[in-house]
Amino acid sequence: VLQAMGKVPRHEFVPDQFRPRAYQDSPLPIGFGQTISQPYIVAFMTEQLQPKPADRVLEIGTGSGYQAAVLSELVSQVYSVEIIPELGRRAAADFSRLGYTNIQVRLGDGYGGWPEAAPFDAIIVTCAPENVPQPLIAQLKEGGRMLIPIGSGSNQQLVLATKQHGELERRALLPVRFVPMTRSQRR
Repeated sequence: VLQAMGKVPRHEFVPDQFRPRAYQDSPLPIGFGQTISQPYIVAFMTEQLQPKPADRVLEIGTGSGYQAAVLSELVSQVYSVEIIPELGRRAAADFSRLGYTNIQVRLGDGYGGWPEAAPFDAIIVTCAPENVPQPLIAQLKEGGRMLIPIGSGSNQQLVLATKQHGELERRALLPVRFVPMTRSQRR
């Protein structure tokens, strides 16, 4: 994980005015009320996901694209969904500019996942829903791992879940504070 993070230029995923602070261990604004997570959280979440070279990973909440870029160094394919079109387009352009060829970005509501590309070996969610979205459980392979912040406001827990017999076995890892998962108005 540390080698992957060392390869990914975090400063390329933050707005120009924050580049001098890109390697501080703190979240930074990326526009539209969103943030890039602090490096410690990106490393912790990536490690807890236990990525394997052949894995196909679904990420909900592309944001700046930094988490997807780190994962792309460790897995076969990353599918990332972003609800804010401007962020999704910017991340896709950054992936192309920086040569990340194993990341696909979709603009839309992450609650529904990416059914056509399922099943996934792992799912990482970088925004906090109140509960685990059922479509994500359905798209996770048996034995697959999901890392997701659950809760609202300052009352969120980062949960590691493993799919066993169609159900999620959950383990709370630590308190966190992520932006809330938002839903598309078109359903």
